Amino acid sequence: MRSIFFRNGVVYALDSSKLPYRESWLRLTNARQVASAIRKMQIRGAPLIGVAAAYGLALEALRYRGSDVEKLRNRVLKASEELRLARPTGRNLGWAIDRCLQAVREEETVSGLRRRLLEEANSIADEDVETNLKIARNGLELVRDGDRILTHCNTGGLGTVEYGTALGIIRLAWEKGRRISVLATETRPLLQGARLTAWELKKYGVPFKLICDSMAGYVMSRGMVDKVLVGADRILVTGHVANKIGTLTLAVLAKHYNVPFYVAAPLSTFDLTTKPEDIPIEERDSVEVTHFLSRLITVEGVEVINPAFDITPPELISGIVTEKGVIQPPYETNIPKAFSEKGR
Repeated sequence: MRSIFFRNGVVYALDSSKLPYRESWLRLTNARQVASAIRKMQIRGAPLIGVAAAYGLALEALRYRGSDVEKLRNRVLKASEELRLARPTGRNLGWAIDRCLQAVREEETVSGLRRRLLEEANSIADEDVETNLKIARNGLELVRDGDRILTHCNTGGLGTVEYGTALGIIRLAWEKGRRISVLATETRPLLQGARLTAWELKKYGVPFKLICDSMAGYVMSRGMVDKVLVGADRILVTGHVANKIGTLTLAVLAKHYNVPFYVAAPLSTFDLTTKPEDIPIEERDSVEVTHFLSRLITVEGVEVINPAFDITPPELISGIVTEKGVIQPPYETNIPKAFSEKGR
């Protein structure tokens, strides 16, 4: 089942904020609604956010009833600026918007621009599914029969159009008959692991146990983890990986206990120009930390820091699984190769 699709002028997206309690579908008809859904994390996961943004631009073009192509072009450009700001850390969002804006520049008629944007959004969605399957197949070489895999946040079909990245590898390994098991972190503060990854793993029938984030050191110290497998929101040419807060902690622990630490992500997540110190780290509302199910769980007026992401340095990463294969260190040499004509 796809987590997002277009039908008759409407984009339908599975509302991740309602899971695991109920399956609810958002009905989106313009770019502002898409941007709002991304900010509220009703739509989340770096690849899926990119697809949603592309559909948001298509919706904006389809809603235009005029005949002036320049006015429509400006309207789409304005919508792209709002979408781009919805969640700044993930690379796929900007990548998808830039791809759509290129299409906008190439079309000279209103009808052509409308058609091209919808085609581009549909293509980005279809490519995401194909890419995820390639990542899963490439990641199989890292998974042995009997492996106990620790994963963080949610990197499955709920954070992509379908199948997933890191969780897609786990899913395919199970479907291929490898007797694996999973330790899923709860992933505070919004519990994407407890709510979403657990929901997906149960649905697929993969054996798993849920742990608190703070238990990761314990399970590694007791030899209960054979490898760590996570996703990414942005990967630099240096091999620095921005991902859900808590990823860096897992990588440090994995290094200490000699547990391989792998990242899985499509090439659309890679950023070949930004420096590590310039990665924008989204700071989210303090209520995510101070409240649980709308109830205050700490003292009134407490000060909070709530970064949504952290940055894992390349020396802690064993390999990066992409649709082109597993990229090994040294990353500054091997990441550009994946983007070269030969790598394509």
